[in-house]
Amino acid sequence: MTIKVVRGNPTPEELAAALAVVRARAAAAAASLSGAPGSRDAWADPARVAARRLPQPGPTAWGRSYWPG
Repeated sequence: MTIKVVRGNPTPEELAAALAVVRARAAAAAASLSGAPGSRDAWADPARVAARRLPQPGPTAWGRSYWPG
């Protein structure tokens, strides 16, 4: 990977910080594409729903019964 500075004069510390961000984003993208554990979107994770109590019967229970796929 090549990074080119096209404007400005960054310090070595600023370049290191920018490279750390780019590497972290690339690692996160690679993990989500490979299907690694923990790469599932938190909103769609069924464990999020199962961790809470099941809804009790009642007029508003339907709103808490959705199971994201």
